[in-house]
Amino acid sequence: MKYRAVVSNKKRLDSTADFILKVNEILLKTFGKPQRNLKSDPIDTLIATILSQNTNDINSHKAFRNLKKQFPTNENILNASLITIEKTIKIAGLAKQKSRAIKNSLKKIYSDNGELSLNSLKAMEIDEALKYLSSFKGIGLKTAACVLLFGLHWNVCPVDTHIHRILNRIGIVNTRDRNKTFYELNKILPDGIAHELHTNLIKLGRTICLSQKPKCFECPINSLCKYEKKNLVVSESVRTVINRNKDFMLLDNVN
Repeated sequence: MKYRAVVSNKKRLDSTADFILKVNEILLKTFGKPQRNLKSDPIDTLIATILSQNTNDINSHKAFRNLKKQFPTNENILNASLITIEKTIKIAGLAKQKSRAIKNSLKKIYSDNGELSLNSLKAMEIDEALKYLSSFKGIGLKTAACVLLFGLHWNVCPVDTHIHRILNRIGIVNTRDRNKTFYELNKILPDGIAHELHTNLIKLGRTICLSQKPKCFECPINSLCKYEKKNLVVSESVRTVINRNKDFMLLDNVN
């Protein structure tokens, strides 16, 4: 009986992984293969992700550029006063909390490594790296996962509110919080698709699979979706124009 249960569970996981691949393929046809920044530094990614919390990518990118202009090196940021950092990143909102999170993170990195470097992560397993980064004051699981995906290019898919919503609607997971969704997704995530899946799911959530009044009538994965409250009333006035050239994503523009 135990053997049968293991086999049955493996078949279910394999089936879900195949379903994820199918969804990813459709999203690639819809939004294209996203470009990625292969020269990003993990610490810069960490700082940019902190700045992105509770604001849009444009404002957080402006804050990141302001910070780098004011403080060309991370050592400069580490040695700067909180009030100066706060004023520099004001456009991103929640500047007081974010300046503290940035400063605390840099202090811990330097204390743990003797330098401002996260190269030590490369020797860790994914779970160990996530646990370490999440131990930083003000850093949660999503931010930690973003560092691994965008800063180290690991096959880890962070889960934000859009991805949590979409994965539950289409039936890949059945979870109540984003952290649970993250672990459920990443234990069956096929190799090599984390970046494109993460990016295109966010695009889908921002443009079509909205929290309120989703545009199910034009969703490319509508036929696969198990969402019971589909909005199938076509409205030309709210049709989505997908602009592949101007859809700005912060963490692929950190340099």
